[in-house]
Amino acid sequence: MSETDRKPEWAPAQSGAGFASRIVKGVEGDPKSDPEQSRRPPARRRQLSIDEYVTGVLAHDRTILARTITLVESNSPTHMELAQQVLQRLLPHTGRSIRVGITGVPGAGKSTFIENLGCMLCEWDYNVAVLAVDPSSSVSHGSILGDKTRMECLARHPNAFIRPSPTGGALGGVTRKSRETILVCEAGGFNVILVETVGVGQSEIAVRSMVDFLLLLMLAGAGDELQGLKKGNIELADAMVVNKADGDNKLQAEMARMELERVLNVLTPVTEGWHPEVSTCSALMGYGIPEIWQVIEKFRQLTTASGVLEARRQAQVLDWMRAIVEEHLHSLFFNHPGIRKIAPLVERAVLDGKMPPTVGAQTLLHKFEEETGSRVAESQSPRDTESHSDKL
Repeated sequence: MSETDRKPEWAPAQSGAGFASRIVKGVEGDPKSDPEQSRRPPARRRQLSIDEYVTGVLAHDRTILARTITLVESNSPTHMELAQQVLQRLLPHTGRSIRVGITGVPGAGKSTFIENLGCMLCEWDYNVAVLAVDPSSSVSHGSILGDKTRMECLARHPNAFIRPSPTGGALGGVTRKSRETILVCEAGGFNVILVETVGVGQSEIAVRSMVDFLLLLMLAGAGDELQGLKKGNIELADAMVVNKADGDNKLQAEMARMELERVLNVLTPVTEGWHPEVSTCSALMGYGIPEIWQVIEKFRQLTTASGVLEARRQAQVLDWMRAIVEEHLHSLFFNHPGIRKIAPLVERAVLDGKMPPTVGAQTLLHKFEEETGSRVAESQSPRDTESHSDKL
């Protein structure tokens, strides 16, 4: 075995291999076999106060931290109001971490890479929080949430915290509450935040709007130079890494790296004053990862000194606010009694071919105007939509 093929001391012994299918022995005693236990109602945890949430997070209490994230992710109106008050109190204690987004196509080795990177940073006395996003099923709306299982060695490290969350139907490779979760983890004392997206494509780039540094994992042979010229993740990445550069794949990975460097010469860098770098690594074997962290550290030092990092975070805060407004307006529109009454009729007319989709949208918008007294539709006169509404 060559020197480059030998795993570093910090690398997990079985990095990402076979953990997803491991069967863990459960606790003894089946509730179904104990009639008394089966009739006993499940114990409900006491709702914490705002002070208890804030104090627990700032004291680095992992249990309270996890419960705070659950509170933030909840869609219950009561929980949402409480979560905003907690976040307001935690806000002065945030912003002291480096936020790294890690994205790439399915199978690029994101979980294995993060486990090796996380274990290395933990051994270097960093406190690492991993926000792993799993896709939700469009049929059952469930999610496996298996990333924590695959990062078994990192999950056991006292300096690490892994939080798997479902996308909940949100596009962009992250969840709707990923930004809030980042703030909670920062207040909880974590100075490195790793955001693992779902396997994303060219257009799923929401993670760019919430991290400082975006790392794109690539695979050798996954696309030619013309593919690399397409807009999307490649254009928005601060660095690219060709993973799985081990064994017989080393030469192919190096050729892919050189090809990507040529592509970057014709793309405009996403970060002012920074030229994206391309490297190779083997997340399975663990080599090449320390060099990637050196790139991230160099990026942080350069952008902090130039003020680019602060400007990026300020722009992200505004984007976050506007996204919240858009989501609220969407909910306000479709939950309005007048819209809920007429929407099924308009949708049926569009499906039956009796009304163009554009006219259907204008009909709903003008109905909302009539009910609320606001002006939201300008491209078509009320008379045009009224003529179609009469046919419903």
